[in-house]
Amino acid sequence: MNHYAKSIRPFIGAKDFETSRSFYRDLGFEETTLGTTMSVFKSGEMAFYLQDAYVKDWVDNTMIFMEVNDVNQFYEALSALGLPDQYEGVKISPVRKEDWGSECFLHDPSGILWHFGTFS
Repeated sequence: MNHYAKSIRPFIGAKDFETSRSFYRDLGFEETTLGTTMSVFKSGEMAFYLQDAYVKDWVDNTMIFMEVNDVNQFYEALSALGLPDQYEGVKISPVRKEDWGSECFLHDPSGILWHFGTFS
C-alpha cells in the first residue's frame, strides 16, 4: 500500500502551555495559534501540535526525533540559545556518536525528549 503521505504531525502535551509555547518559539519554531488550547509549530515543512494537555505518563514517555543536516553545528546553535537558563527543567545533552550516526538531546519544560540527529 502506498500512503502518498505528505507529512506526519505528532501531538504533544504541555505541563504549562504558555511556558511551552514560549519555549518552542525561542527554539526557533514558527507558531500558528489554533485556539486557546492548541498551536501548531513549524520548521520548514515539518510541524507538530502542542496541546494544553498534560498526562504525566504520556509526556514522560514522549520522544521526538528530528533529523538535521549537521548535528554538531545544530548542537552549537542550540547551546548558544541558553534555554536551560531560561526554562526550568530544560536540559541539553552533548552530541553522542552511534553506529548509525550522531545525536544530541533536549528535554523541553514538560519533560518531552527531543533527539536531534544526523545519519551517517
